[in-house]
Amino acid sequence: MKKNATLFFCQNCGYESAKWMGQCPACREWNTFAEEPKAPSVKGRPTRVGERREPVALGEIRSDDQQRLLTGMAELDQVLGGGIVPGSLVLVGGDPGIGKSTLLLQVCRSLSERLDRILYISGEESLQQIRLRVARIGEFSSSLRLLCETNLADIETTVLKMKPQVMVVDSIQTMYQESISSAPGSVSQIREATGVLMRLAKQQNIAVFIVGHVTKDGTVAGPRVLEHMVDTVLYFEGDRHASYRILRGVKNRFGSTNEIGVFEMTDRGLEEVANPSEYMLSGRPEGASGSVVVCMMEGTRPMLLEVQALVCKTNFGLPRRTAAGMDYNRLNLLMAVLEKRLGLPLSGYDAYVNIAGGVRLSEPAMDLGLVLAIISSYRDIPVPERTIVFGEVGLSGEVRAVSMAQQRVQEAKKLGFTRVILPQSCLAQIKNCSGIELVGVSAVKDAMAAL
Repeated sequence: MKKNATLFFCQNCGYESAKWMGQCPACREWNTFAEEPKAPSVKGRPTRVGERREPVALGEIRSDDQQRLLTGMAELDQVLGGGIVPGSLVLVGGDPGIGKSTLLLQVCRSLSERLDRILYISGEESLQQIRLRVARIGEFSSSLRLLCETNLADIETTVLKMKPQVMVVDSIQTMYQESISSAPGSVSQIREATGVLMRLAKQQNIAVFIVGHVTKDGTVAGPRVLEHMVDTVLYFEGDRHASYRILRGVKNRFGSTNEIGVFEMTDRGLEEVANPSEYMLSGRPEGASGSVVVCMMEGTRPMLLEVQALVCKTNFGLPRRTAAGMDYNRLNLLMAVLEKRLGLPLSGYDAYVNIAGGVRLSEPAMDLGLVLAIISSYRDIPVPERTIVFGEVGLSGEVRAVSMAQQRVQEAKKLGFTRVILPQSCLAQIKNCSGIELVGVSAVKDAMAAL
């Protein structure tokens, strides 16, 4: 047998090695290496077809505005940067059962009313299974064509013959190329399948959506090069047992990378949530201590969320800390600031913090709201209902400025809040906000006194 006829690839990040290793040196994951045949090398230089391209000056390139295709779902259009760009390759990832296929089927249904050639390729479901799911969404136009196939050669032939304007591939892990002997879903197969679809999208000017499964840590399964090859990466987040879903843009060559879209799963499919702040605050308790409303920014969209804290005396020598929806270490850091700067004896108390609605926050602007929620629960004094809080807290107990303070205050005013506690340094940024009280604070003790 020829030496090095096979190679070992990390199934998590695509790292290539000549021998098996227990831990991947690139992503540090254990037991992720799988043996795959080595791709045959082509001897000699390939024959060039067509004319050689020459460098072009930037001023000679025509910058005609390309018309985007509206999906009919405003939340999805916002995440994509204003609509679908023809010839783009979009990767949609998410946990099983989160609603990826349902979302793309609804997009195909909306586009089929305006376009005449839409192709939906499924490698996981039969035509009868898709028909059962379609019956729940609604009636479809005859311009939508369904194809159950996993062979890339047959798919390419069909696409070149039909020349659709929009194509959906569900999922990339089921596609395979006959020239590669490894199993579908392997690193080599995923890389080759994505390359074929990218070539079809660019050469035929087809907008292609790819569905990708995720690993246990939430990233798209397969080599990391998969995310580098596509134009846009969207993640579908949320608990599949809950009704809400969040579509987050992680990479976008044609728009912002921090936009989100909020959907609600119903018996008729996914429905858009036009006002996420009002939806997230529904069911908020009245007059309860430890409950504070904070404002976070997702891209250019402000969202109001409820931070809940429960502080009670510990029955053991070591107090317990639990953080749901936020960083556990950040909770410990802020409690240490309260104990050092305000003299609160929190070392003998358990602390349980939760972000209502299941959303996970990482923005520093939630620090002040979390601190006031802990103080409110510790002293059993409720925070006024129509009060909103945002600001970053430093180790010295100071309250630092945050970005987009004007948008945060306007969102609070729109939802009927009458008082905003914010960093003192942000007051100069806010203009034309009559009818709402602005309370600027420079330290944690000032925020506590303002309540």
